[in-house]
Order: sequence, then C-alpha cells, then structure tokens
Amino acid sequence: MILCIETSSSICSVAVFNKGSLIAWKETASVNSHSNLIIPMVDAVLEKAGVGFDGLEAIAVSAGPGSYTGLRIGVSTAKGFCDAHDIPLIAIPTLQAMANGFVQSNELTEGLICPTFDARRMEVYYWLGDTKGTTIDEVQTLILDEDSFKKYLAHHKIYFIGNGAKKTSLVLKDIKASFNSDFQPSAKWMGGFATIKLHAGDFEDLAYFEPFYLKDSESHLKPFKPNSPS
Repeated sequence: MILCIETSSSICSVAVFNKGSLIAWKETASVNSHSNLIIPMVDAVLEKAGVGFDGLEAIAVSAGPGSYTGLRIGVSTAKGFCDAHDIPLIAIPTLQAMANGFVQSNELTEGLICPTFDARRMEVYYWLGDTKGTTIDEVQTLILDEDSFKKYLAHHKIYFIGNGAKKTSLVLKDIKASFNSDFQPSAKWMGGFATIKLHAGDFEDLAYFEPFYLKDSESHLKPFKPNSPS
C-alpha cells in the first residue's frame, strides 16, 4: 500500500492506494491550515484503509511546483513519516498527476491538457501534454499574453485546468481553449505515478530531497521527468 500526500495548493488531501486502486481518501479546502490538518488527516485515512505505517510500502508526496509553504509542509511531513518508520519516499510531479486525473475523470482521448498554477501577476507555472501523458512542454513559468499557446491552439483543443486557468482565460480567446479553474491537485490522482515508481524502485534520498519550487528565487532545482501512468 502507498500513502499519498498532496499539499501544493489550497487543497490539503491524503489518500491510500493498494496496487494502484484508491481505497481511502480525505480532502479539505481550508486556507493556511495544512500544518494543523495534515497529520490528523493521515491518521484518519490510514484508519479507514485498515493499515498502519508498518503496512505501507512507500509514502508519495506531491513535489511541486505550487505553493511554497504548502510544498514545505507536505514534503517535511512525508519525510518525517518515512524517517520514523523506515519507509521509502516517492516524489510525484504535481502538474502531471493533476493532468492525468483530469483525463481520467473526463474520459478524454483527444486534445491537450495544460495544468496551471497562479504564479502572481500575469505569470503561471504550467505543463503541457496529451491525453496519454506524453510531455509537449516541460514544466516551466510563462508570462501570459494573447499569443501564448498559439502554435498549439492552431491544431488542438487545449484544456487549461488549475488555479491559473482563470487568469489564462483573460488573455486567450481562442474557441479551442477550454478553462476549468475548479479542477485542483488531489492525492486521489497520485496513485498511478506512485505505483509505477514503487515497482521501479524509484525512491528519493531523504537527506537531500527538496520540493520543486521552479522559480530561481526559490530553488535551483531542475524539473524531473516522470514516467507516465497508463
């Protein structure tokens, strides 16, 4: 079983997966409360799943990009659990997991998916890929204007999701652009990536792993390229 922790946005959520299947999940949208909520939520989800820390094969954490404070809370909590119970840590790319969840929940087979995070002013963090999880644009920052994504919108419908989608809709007026700012990161979308990484033994070093903040002012880390769940 794998415990998944997601705190990269205003949503705080945890989930337990068994062989890739979601068996327990808890989520709340309470701003600035992640540090108070995360441990009780983990306890509640583990109880619901009928498993203790000794029954976990790994703990997966949403690694970013996203809220600086939220990522710190999630990663530090996950690392603390892993260290205390000798459990391996798995890092999940936030935007790709979010995109995969949107594809699954809407049963999409065509178009491109662009999960976004508001990065203040007219800037967003984004990733762009197809419905199979193939990366078209790696995770990066973008200052939005009317020509953003023009070359892709010429040939594809693009689903913009996440809390940067509303801002994106203010400048993109193409009829092939769809916007859903209500679709947010969730631990329930992390199971596919986490299961792949568990089977591959793709674990993080607890001593050195840090969240992927993306902006140079916050971190020098470069994005990692995840395997995509099928």
